[in-house]
Parts: sequence; structure tokens; C-alpha cells
Amino acid sequence: MKYFLLGMIFSVNCMAEEMPYFELRIKNHKFNIEKIEVPAGKKFKIKVINEDSTSEEFESNSMIVEKFLGPKRSLTVTLGPLKPGTYEYFGEFHMKTAKGIVIAK
Repeated sequence: MKYFLLGMIFSVNCMAEEMPYFELRIKNHKFNIEKIEVPAGKKFKIKVINEDSTSEEFESNSMIVEKFLGPKRSLTVTLGPLKPGTYEYFGEFHMKTAKGIVIAK
């Protein structure tokens, strides 16, 4: 029984550290990070934090995601796994200033 529990704890710890995590902030209708590098073939998480007093939408046609963020709100999205390449993301309400790319290597 002791070995079974140790095995369970080891398995959970290994799974917990597998998924890369990034924090992306929106301030003055811009993303604070314009380029995020992720490992190809693995899922990853992005926490999007809207620091503006207006709403925004985190969107990517190539990663197939569209999430609304109210003012001063945040959300976390799980994306991937992605094939090697470049994927654009943008804020739909401020497309000229809120944009960036994810590079899967």
C-alpha cells in the first residue's frame, strides 16, 4: 500500500509540471508580450489579464480561440498541442494595437 501511494504522488507530480504556463497582460489596449515561444506538440496555458477599464477579446483564428474579457478581469485558456509554426493572436476590439504571435518549436 505504501508503494502504491508513493507511485500515485509521483504520477501526479509528473503530470502537474508537464504543461507550460504563460501570463499575458492587456494594458492601454496592448499585450505586454508580443511573442510567446511554446514547445510544439504539447498543450500549454495562457492566463490573460485585462488591466484596462474597457472590455477586450483574446482571439486567434489559427489556434481556434475566442474569449471575452470584461474590464479588470482575467481568464485562463488551455491551447494546443500545436504543430511547429507561427500562430497570431489579437484583441478583437483593438486589433491595431493588441496583437502578438505564438511560435511553436
